[in-house]
Amino acid sequence: MLFQNARIENAPVTSFRIADGKFEAIGPDLTPNPGEEVIDLGGKLVLPPFIESHVHLDTCLTAGDPVWNLTGTLFEGIECWAKRKDKLSKQDIKDRVNRAVRLYAAHGVQHIRTHVDVTDPSLVAMETMVELREELKGVMNIQIVAFPQEGILSYPGGKQLMIDAVKLGADAVGAIPHFEFTREYSVESLNFALELAAKEGKLVDVHCDEIDDEASRGLETVAARALELELFDKVTASHTTAMHSYNNAYVVRLMRLLKMSRINFVSNPLVNTHLQGRMDTYPKRRGVTRVKELTEAGLNVSFGHDDIFDPWYPMGTGNLRDVVFMGLHVCQMMGYEDIMNAYKFITTNAAKTLHLGDSYGVAPGRPASFVVMDAETYYDALNTNAAVLCSYKEGKKIAESRPAQGAVLF
Repeated sequence: MLFQNARIENAPVTSFRIADGKFEAIGPDLTPNPGEEVIDLGGKLVLPPFIESHVHLDTCLTAGDPVWNLTGTLFEGIECWAKRKDKLSKQDIKDRVNRAVRLYAAHGVQHIRTHVDVTDPSLVAMETMVELREELKGVMNIQIVAFPQEGILSYPGGKQLMIDAVKLGADAVGAIPHFEFTREYSVESLNFALELAAKEGKLVDVHCDEIDDEASRGLETVAARALELELFDKVTASHTTAMHSYNNAYVVRLMRLLKMSRINFVSNPLVNTHLQGRMDTYPKRRGVTRVKELTEAGLNVSFGHDDIFDPWYPMGTGNLRDVVFMGLHVCQMMGYEDIMNAYKFITTNAAKTLHLGDSYGVAPGRPASFVVMDAETYYDALNTNAAVLCSYKEGKKIAESRPAQGAVLF
């Protein structure tokens, strides 16, 4: 199959051929083989498939059940979810996750890293998500983080539950240091999580310092242990919202360690802008980590949705365009090149976070997975909220759309 007049990642018009589910060739001078199907993309933008770096699929589509988060705070969200856990069953989770995955697929997402709550003695969510990872692999690649929502040290049996979750098939070990009862518990939980990951050959993704308290400094422990255990970019620090409250002298010192550790960062602009700064009067903090500074320092940063219509975020459709759009505004990254390259937060940067390696990207020999957008550049796609016209996974079309058309009657 030959695709002509494509603009791959904002580049000039070119062509590409796919065969046996892989990109066979890319170049401006490709001509059709006898009998080959030819698709003219008309100068539309082609990107690698979108990647959701951070979401909680086990909690998705539960807002208001059994109660609404009336204050909109992180901690009331945790309380609401504790009440919803009593209703969890495999069928409940499968029904909701199937709906959420299809929302994502319609918007060009083909990879999802989901955090699954393991502070539950039954581990029903983890068991179910492992089953769904296999069941949905034809349309979505799912990576699972064992996430201790109520803490590792602060939840009874938390360490053993994490060990059991890894045995069940988790791809990554999680932690939540800022929610542990004490600073000592925080450090011990991180030591435990990273050492477990190193022992079992797993990735790490920590809900790290998701709080406005500048004294919350789990990040330095994460980075130091990633360096010492030589886990490096197998480790991700998600949220790190306390970093926006750190004093600059501390950040300058911290940056040296962060660069040495080579860890990844995930920012969740929609949810953290909504949740953070709740204790402030005025001025109110924006609540998002230092994306611009981390990027300029050469550290890998990707964006995630975090929540879709659940106790922590009462909106969301799986469209990562919303995430990027908000992120650029809140992080004050609105220069022309910033906008043109912003797709990398949900494509190539996210691929590094998920450790996808050579299985991802528009390049000869790699799986023919890509999306076509109804725009010529990502600047235009972001500005006009352009539709994902089609999404191909390993050479097979898995989603398509027709842009809505309207008319001005005056």
